[in-house]
Amino acid sequence: MNDLPEYPAGSVGPDDSEDAEVRPGPLWRHAAWVAAVTAAGVALGWVGALFRIGPEEFGLPPAAPGALWPYLLAWTAIGLALAAILRCVAAKVPVYEPETAAIGLVMIGTRLTLGWRPEPLEVAGLAGVGLLLVAVWCAVALRGAAVVRRTDGVSRARGTA
Repeated sequence: MNDLPEYPAGSVGPDDSEDAEVRPGPLWRHAAWVAAVTAAGVALGWVGALFRIGPEEFGLPPAAPGALWPYLLAWTAIGLALAAILRCVAAKVPVYEPETAAIGLVMIGTRLTLGWRPEPLEVAGLAGVGLLLVAVWCAVALRGAAVVRRTDGVSRARGTA
């Protein structure tokens, strides 16, 4: 029989993680990350609202006429909250790509509201959906960390016995 190495080249070993890692550091670094991720999400949503590919009847219209700044400010505040929650959890346990989750949610929310210009209650509903998605993302990371801790505790107990 062919013996395969336990961790072939290019695969994930016991000390490596795919893209999930704990992100400790000083408070200023966390704040800068939250601000940068939020700015990226709002900017990408705004740029996405400036143009459309294809005829108007096949998709979202470009940015609807009306006040732009209230929606950008609202999604900046929402994005700061969502990114802060993700970064807080990522500072304690490995979270898979928190920046992708935060940028994606803020970008989609900004794009939708600029093309649609909903009422404040509907924006709050979109923010609630974003918060729910971030909570699920963080719950999966926290659950995975708890399982790893429990498995490590059992293997240490068996190794010393």
